[in-house]
Amino acid sequence: MPGTADTAYLYEHSPAAQFKSGAEGVPLPASRRTAHFSDSQVVAALTTAKDYIVRSGLDPDVLTGGEVRAVRVLLDPDQLDQFDQSFARPTADGRHAPTGWLVRFDPARAELADRHVRVQGTLQAAEADSSTLEVTADHTFVYALRPSGADDKAEVSLFTVRRELHFRFDREDLRLHQAQLVVSYVQAGPLSCAEDSTHHLRPLLAGQTAKEGGPAGTDPYATGSATALCGSLATSAQPKV
Repeated sequence: MPGTADTAYLYEHSPAAQFKSGAEGVPLPASRRTAHFSDSQVVAALTTAKDYIVRSGLDPDVLTGGEVRAVRVLLDPDQLDQFDQSFARPTADGRHAPTGWLVRFDPARAELADRHVRVQGTLQAAEADSSTLEVTADHTFVYALRPSGADDKAEVSLFTVRRELHFRFDREDLRLHQAQLVVSYVQAGPLSCAEDSTHHLRPLLAGQTAKEGGPAGTDPYATGSATALCGSLATSAQPKV
């Protein structure tokens, strides 16, 4: 995996060069009322979805594997048991993986070299029925990482996560600023497909290469349907250093 000690140079020579930093990279779209929901209700749904994305994908305390409450408080109460079980007993069953709820790295392996994560993507709101709003979010996050405990001169590498999240809101959710997370697709790399990514993402860092055997040519910068969590990182997705 290409790396350099100069984080800014790494970003400038990657596909994330034009991405915004932090919450600025998750702007709210222009919104309008639907048949059964007011403009302010649509804005409430979009704002809650944005808050979830920011807290679960950009908060350094969450990313480093410790904090979960900041994400948990945004969930509809009906999902709290599922959320809690995911962290108490992580399982790769499609319902109880911590990395489906939020982005977090194995703290024994990697740490943030830059707290200002780059991000780009889209948010869209639509009425599902007369009592439900849905928000679809599709964002690519780019993290600058270095080995845990390394000094500032250590080589930094970029790690990319693409998340497609589908949220559902009833009127109670809108009033209480909470959401139901109904779908979470995640693509991430570079990481070794042989390693378990259920509990933490375990990035490959500068100078490391993955074992063979993953799907070829995964590009988390590409838009369209999300594919497997893990695969060989496409050349086009790597920084030129």
